[in-house]
Amino acid sequence: MRLNQCYKLLFFIALLPFLSSCFEVIEEISMKNDGTGDVVLTINLSQSKTKVASVMLLDSVQGYKVPSKQKIQQELNEAVAYLKKSEGITNVKSNTDFNNFIATISFSFKDVSNINNITKNILAKQKIKATNTSLYSYNKTSKTFNRQYQAIGTAKTEFNKLKPKDKAVFNGATYTSIYRFESLVTSSTNPASNVSKSKKAVMLRSNISDLINGKINVSNSIQLAK
Repeated sequence: MRLNQCYKLLFFIALLPFLSSCFEVIEEISMKNDGTGDVVLTINLSQSKTKVASVMLLDSVQGYKVPSKQKIQQELNEAVAYLKKSEGITNVKSNTDFNNFIATISFSFKDVSNINNITKNILAKQKIKATNTSLYSYNKTSKTFNRQYQAIGTAKTEFNKLKPKDKAVFNGATYTSIYRFESLVTSSTNPASNVSKSKKAVMLRSNISDLINGKINVSNSIQLAK
């Protein structure tokens, strides 16, 4: 199950085979007009916290080794260490809530392109293959924010090799992207995205299984008021 383990953070990913499809991955990017900004990445397993807490008392379940809190924290620390060495990335922080099983990493960037390939590289260090590639860019002159998303075909192939009970873990799992801006949003090209009432944020929510299977594309071009 390692190959398709969904998308962003990593710390609780080893627990996914034991869950009941109740977890969410959240990506938040706050962009300033000068091109700098902040990122918060979250994995939230709180809806399954009682089951997760019980599982973590065991050594293994159904052939899967259950990671200890120390192992999860170690993987989080390794991701933080990598980010601190990454070009254009500063103010790296992390938090792990083992009562509600929520993990977050936050950091600032000089240019949104600084976050390109970061997730892929962190996953590679954990010997986990990414399920997609995402390239971000922001044109300060035209005030256009872009995300180019491309699903990796082998992810779908490997996902389809899973046992039905393992696939079921992802049925209700969600991925949410939230992009916030200083200027007003005048347009968003992805029809699945929603612009907030304030016109300063764009949100898109999808099922993780749909992302893995290529049924939804989260690419987007967001135009800001000049």
